[in-house]
Order: sequence, then structure tokens, then C-alpha cells
Amino acid sequence: MSIARAVRCLALAGAWAAIVATGISAAPPPDLQSKIDAAVEDVLKNTGVPSASVGIVQDGRVLVTKAYGEARLSPPLRATADMHYAVGSISKQFTAACVLLLQEDGRLGLDDPVGKYFPALTRAGEVKIRHLLSHTSGYEDYAPQDYTIPAWTKPTTAEAIVREWATKPLDFDPGSQYQYSNTNFNILGLIVEQVSGQPFWTFLSRRVLTPLGMTHTIDLDADHDKLEPTGYFRHALGPLRPATMEARGWYFADGEMAMPVGDLLTWDISVINRSLLKPASYTAMETEQRLTNGESAHYGLGVSVSIREGHRLVSHGGEVGGFVAQNLVFPDDKAAIAVLTNQEASSAAGAIARRLSALILPPTGAGTSAGDRGQAEAQAKQILAGLQDGKIDRAQLTANCNFYFDRTALDDHASSLKPLGAVQSVAQTDTSLRGGMRFRSFDVVFANGTKLRLTTYTTTDGKLEQFLIGPIG
Repeated sequence: MSIARAVRCLALAGAWAAIVATGISAAPPPDLQSKIDAAVEDVLKNTGVPSASVGIVQDGRVLVTKAYGEARLSPPLRATADMHYAVGSISKQFTAACVLLLQEDGRLGLDDPVGKYFPALTRAGEVKIRHLLSHTSGYEDYAPQDYTIPAWTKPTTAEAIVREWATKPLDFDPGSQYQYSNTNFNILGLIVEQVSGQPFWTFLSRRVLTPLGMTHTIDLDADHDKLEPTGYFRHALGPLRPATMEARGWYFADGEMAMPVGDLLTWDISVINRSLLKPASYTAMETEQRLTNGESAHYGLGVSVSIREGHRLVSHGGEVGGFVAQNLVFPDDKAAIAVLTNQEASSAAGAIARRLSALILPPTGAGTSAGDRGQAEAQAKQILAGLQDGKIDRAQLTANCNFYFDRTALDDHASSLKPLGAVQSVAQTDTSLRGGMRFRSFDVVFANGTKLRLTTYTTTDGKLEQFLIGPIG
């Protein structure tokens, strides 16, 4: 790091330290604050998510850090903005920064083959570091599910995950497709360790967190007990229950971080100001990667990149057991929105982020649907009808999804969905590929007018790996 950049980072760290110590930020006008409060509280009410910790940057300054709802239901604990929430895959952009710093140091290159570091991995001579960073490697995702599967309840290591999942045949030729994969970032974390000679978290702390003044960020794998909020889940519209957290070793460079919302805003401001990395590194991170057929992957290096209503957006979501987060950065507008919530498989974080972006910037557009929707919609409607009676055709499910639909899950679905009346419509709203499976999102409308969101994963042999329904934010 140059002396000039180090001075800028120290100044930024000092400024945020003052904000944290005093609770002072650029307070929004009362009418805007009331709209922010109303938007967040409305989403929490509609979804039933216990709490949200929200942060907004406007004109390059912290405008809001505020928490809403209950961090813990029993005994009750009100959420506050200084509490640590797990941010899941938002961690990936920090891992990307570590790799880019090592490239700036001249110790690796983005087009180095993975085989230079781990020759035993599948087609390691063809897969490049750039492919890992952009989810175009072809390595299968070890964790696409939005619920805790049995494997995750047993301790593991990043090495074991990579050994199991990155030695399988590739899902596609390197660079030919985009498919999100946590496996990629576990490999990257191990490369950072090998090149730097330091544990990944040590390198991350020394080169990223400490220079930026992110002093409240913790390693979820080592310090899970420091989370103040409890993470929750629910079956359909059933009661909130404490989530089953992943065991030791499942948190690494793909989703290892937990922090107060203010620390995430510190990172967002550094992205806006380009204060940690060299300009070329930020440009590389924020440039959408191209597939071998010339099409866009709509993903940079550790971040999603897009245009919303004419505004350049660098973003990422994140989820681990019991927590979902969303982080939006509009670099050209010097604006950012961070939302941390404590219920897994919930749409609340994304819904809040969209509503707040509409208050700070012009409203964003809606997504599109694709794929063989008719058959998928009919299958979803049939399964939902069965769930209203506490039944499910287990032949349509994978072993993991069968594990999820235990007796408690079936009872919760029946007791909460039956009163809504018959399913009137199921409309697919989005589809994509991940983990070698087809992801789909549906809007479901019941006879009494209730509208819910359904998400599914379907394997290549047509079985359902996931079937989760809950409120729309």
C-alpha cells in the first residue's frame, strides 16, 4: 500500500471511529427518516422477519444507521445498530479484494491457472483465478440450498470441501457459463493462504479490515458466540424457530464475516472512494466478465454488476443459517444501502433495500422471468395443494429436501397454508442456474388474497432440492 493511500485509509478509519463512538452521522431530514422507518417497518410486518439493521450512505457520507425489531424473541432483545449480523456471501467481495491486493503485490495474477496452486483439482490447468472470482469456473456449488442440510451440521474444513467438490467433473467448460458457486471462493481463500503464508482471516484483517478501520467485524467461524441476534427460520407461514447454524469449518472465504451495519458502510464508502485498492483493481472488480460466447456474466470479481434505472450498481446478497443480508453500492451516485436481517430464506433484506433505494435514487426496475415455466408452475401448484393437507410426494424430492420436510415442517405448512384457501395462481418470476441446478422464484396467490413467494431448486434429473414458501416483502 502506498503512503498516500495509507493516509487516506487512516483518515477514513478515524472518521468512522468517530461516528461509531458518538453515534453522529449526517442525519436525514425528518420527512425522509419517517419514510425510511415506514418502509422498513412495513417489510418486517409483511414478512414477519424479526429484525433489520439498516445503513444508508448518501453523497459519500453515512446518512442512517438504525435497527428495527427484535434481535431475539425469547427472552426479548431489541435490535440495535451496533449488533453483529452475519453477512454471508457479501464476504466474497472482501475475498476478491485480498486476491487483488496480492496481484498488486506481484505475487499472483488473475489469469494464473488454479493448477499452479492446487494441481489435483479438476481441469486445474484450464481454470483460472479470474474464473473463480467471476463464478465461471464450472466447479459445482457445494451450498446452494437456503436451509441447513445434514452435511452442514458436522464440522469440516475448507480443504475438505474443496477436495470433495472441486475434484468432480465440471458443470461446464471454464468461462463458457456463469453459475454461482461457493466452492470457487473456498479455493480462493486457500490460494490467499498459500501465497501470503498467513491464515486467510489474518491476511484479511491486516490488509483490509484494519486499514479501513473495520474494527467491529468478526470471524463467524471462530467467534460465532459473539453474535447478539438469534437467527431464525420458519416453514411457510409457521412460527419462527431458532435456526440450525452450520458447524465449525463451513464458514470460510465464501461467507465468513459478521459485523454491525456501520462496518459494512465503511467498506461501501471505501468502494465509492476507491481508497483501499489501486484504481485498476477496482475497475477489474466492477467490470462484468464476458463468457467465451461474448455474452455478459452480469458479474464482476466478487460482486454483481448491473445498471438500475440508469444508475451503475455494484451489489451482493448473503445468507448463512438464520441470516440474510443485502448490500447495494451506487458508486457514481456516492450512495449505498446495507440491510442485515435475522431470518434465513427471507425476502426482507432485498425488499427493504429496494424500497430504500427508491427513496434515495429513482425507483429500480423489476426482474424478468424465463424458462419452461408452465410445467414448473403446475408442479409447484400441485405440491402446495398437498402441503395444505400436510402431505408431500417424496418421490419428487432429493434426500436433502426430504430431510427438510420432516413431520414438524409438514405440520407447520398445513396449519399455516390451509386457512388461506385453495391456490389460485402460481406465476414464475425469475429463473437462473446455480450449483448445477435450476433456480426458480414464483409468486403464489391463495383464495383469500394472500400472496406468498416460493423458491425452488431442481436437479438435472427433475427432483426438487428446495421448496421454500414465505411472505413477500
